[in-house]
Amino acid sequence: MELDTGATAWMLMSASLVLLMTPGLALFYGGMVRGKSVLNMMMMSFGAMAVIGVVYVLWGWSMSYGSDVGGIIGNPFEQFGLSGAIYDDAGEFLVDDYGVPGIVGVAFQSTFAIITTALISGAIADRVKFGTWMVFTGIWVTLCYFPMAHMVWGGGLLSGDGPFASIAAPIDFAGGTVVHINAGAAGLALALIVGKRKGFGTEPMRPHNLPFVMLGAALLWFGWFGFNAGSAFTADGFAGLAWVNTTAATAAAIIGWLVTEKIRDGHATSLGAASGVVAGLVAITPAAGSLDPVGSLVLGVVAGVLSALAVGLKYRFGYDDSLDVVGVHLVAGLWGTVGIGFLATETGLFYGGGVNQLLVQVIIALVAVAFSLVVTTVIAFALKATMGWRVSEDAEVGGIDLAVHGETAYETIQQGSVIKEVRA
Repeated sequence: MELDTGATAWMLMSASLVLLMTPGLALFYGGMVRGKSVLNMMMMSFGAMAVIGVVYVLWGWSMSYGSDVGGIIGNPFEQFGLSGAIYDDAGEFLVDDYGVPGIVGVAFQSTFAIITTALISGAIADRVKFGTWMVFTGIWVTLCYFPMAHMVWGGGLLSGDGPFASIAAPIDFAGGTVVHINAGAAGLALALIVGKRKGFGTEPMRPHNLPFVMLGAALLWFGWFGFNAGSAFTADGFAGLAWVNTTAATAAAIIGWLVTEKIRDGHATSLGAASGVVAGLVAITPAAGSLDPVGSLVLGVVAGVLSALAVGLKYRFGYDDSLDVVGVHLVAGLWGTVGIGFLATETGLFYGGGVNQLLVQVIIALVAVAFSLVVTTVIAFALKATMGWRVSEDAEVGGIDLAVHGETAYETIQQGSVIKEVRA
């Protein structure tokens, strides 16, 4: 295959857009926590970038896309250190079927691993040891993300080459199972094992900087065009369709969330608008290449409503999913994956395609939930028994930023009930 410079340029740009999503997530999550833990929250995203940027080069690519081992993982040693993934026997750059060098594909896929792992951090904000998080990041991406990527995109159990394809070819365009269900289920497991923040349910834990949250949501939306449109793997009509579907679903999800808030609480909030952005983006991720724009509007508005309702479940069931990873990523990820079975233009139930696509989408969603829950639970308990998850109560109450990182985002002096900002 000859090099296609246009496709290569698009994929390099898409990889850069997806990488930008993780600093965007840092702003989104950082604004949602209290001011005494904003740096720690942001550091968890940057820490994921650091660890996975190394691990992906060494064995992540090979485990995701190497030769199949039992339908679960790729051979981690086959292309260890990207050996054999960059050049052919003649010393020329390997080029894929779209005319894009293989090393550009490595760049693109590495950013997915980074953002997926960083998403989990929102479920355990304000209370965990940074060192434990960094170790968890390396272990989880190895034992949970890379196998899931292989199962769905690398020819494994949940792919078109797997056993469920006899029902219908599973569809996950850009990561409903691999990214959002995977991260959402992991967040649920960690929230249950790590335990609640001090004062959860009895003290106000409001976002300290809503402009940060909205800016983070905007960067996530911008970067998501690389996530979804980039998953067409070239600059073509499917990339354009994914772009339009992504925008349509996200806009509809904002409306769905805000209307739900207004009816339930009497207010349509900026936090709700930002959260609606993410819910819509999550839902359309697996479906961006198989729906039409009208179907994407339906998918998005339902995602906004479902996620707006789901974020309150933590209070009903008593688990502390600090920044609503479960309510947004797991719930919207499940809906987006299953919704394909209703709304796919070629195979969806509402388009005359029968129930086969719906059935296989439900199966792959449930397998992804079960796999992530089990693997994450084992990792989390192992780290709890060895390194421990929780910072001390004094550090948590007094401020995890100062206790763990030796710095604070905002210098303040408290005099009675008045807080004055000290400016240099």
